[in-house]
Amino acid sequence: MAVNARPSGPAWKFGAATMALATAFTAVAACGSDADKSPAPAAPGSHSAHAGAAPAPQQPLRAGERFVDLKVPEAYAPAPPEGGGSDEYRCQIIDPGLTKTQFLTGTLFTPSNVAIAHHANVYAVPAKGAAAAREHDAKTPGVGWQCFGGTGVPGYEWEQETATWVNSWFPGGPEDLFDQDVGHKVGPGSLLILQTHYNLLALDGKPAEPDRSAVRLRLKDGTPKTRALETWTLDAPTELPCTADESGPLCDRAASIADVTKRFGEDVGTMADRQVEECTPGGKPKPGNTQTCDEEVEEPATLYGGYSHMHYLGRSIKLELNPGTPKARVLLDVPKFDFDAQRLIKLPSPVDIGPGDTLRATCTHDAGLRKQLPQLKKLPPRYVVWGDGTSDEMCTNIIFVSPRKS
Repeated sequence: MAVNARPSGPAWKFGAATMALATAFTAVAACGSDADKSPAPAAPGSHSAHAGAAPAPQQPLRAGERFVDLKVPEAYAPAPPEGGGSDEYRCQIIDPGLTKTQFLTGTLFTPSNVAIAHHANVYAVPAKGAAAAREHDAKTPGVGWQCFGGTGVPGYEWEQETATWVNSWFPGGPEDLFDQDVGHKVGPGSLLILQTHYNLLALDGKPAEPDRSAVRLRLKDGTPKTRALETWTLDAPTELPCTADESGPLCDRAASIADVTKRFGEDVGTMADRQVEECTPGGKPKPGNTQTCDEEVEEPATLYGGYSHMHYLGRSIKLELNPGTPKARVLLDVPKFDFDAQRLIKLPSPVDIGPGDTLRATCTHDAGLRKQLPQLKKLPPRYVVWGDGTSDEMCTNIIFVSPRKS
């Protein structure tokens, strides 16, 4: 997906409340690579849930909540971008028509064309950013606009200080709800930007049927005790070389990065080098199946849970708190990652974190899966780095926190 929370955007300070789901970040502690300690692989799935995913179950309303059903303004038939590839990210504005401050406690995304819907992200834009989003939409020809990496609205300051990532959808995914009295605070005049990632590999070159996605918001007024959620992300690099029996031009790291840049633009293309510089001792890539990155917590907050995200070559992903110390604990752990079974991981009880704590993201990928998965087996081998495409990879943990006083 493109959670650059943002994997593919300019660097942002850990603890900031805004993001675009794929993630850039400022790592401040040592990270490393370990190619020799990958877990025993799970049997690969077909990753075919796109074509057969049933509508996600709707949970009943809870006290004080109401549903608001919305659709993107226009249907859209995706096509491969000018830079090539089979992935298209398309953003459209949805106006929820809010006249008073509400707490967004849940979202349920439904694509009309599930065969090509890879994932979707929902961003909340407060009234102060609405004009810029509408202006960008108006001056971009066609339906909505292309938006690799994040919202696609120009301007580092706008994206980092204005658009807040609030939820994601993956094929077959249910509506994710927290048990606590928490939600994303959205005010009058706020807009939503829906970013839908379409993957066209299954079409074998045939034109895509239009998709008109819908989203159901779960809103409530809240009380003085309702805690406002923020979204933080923690990433690790992807430095996955071709297997010993593979060869080809894209098995060269520099060539692969150039290809990612061609397909998704400079922000995404520079992500791999930024991650290595910030996460790896010496700032040099260390090719291997497993990569890690440590991040120091700068702001006191309460952590409720999160998502762990990779693409089709992902084997396992984990987020740890204070690893290697007496206070060490695992927060998010997916030992057998399955792209078609990505879910919110709710902590058994909220965890307070703050300055002095360290969070570590760890991911293991497996290039051998490329020959086994229908979506990838026809593509040329490549040295896999961070990218927004299905044949690229990510390693990101998207966590939900609420600020607290120290």
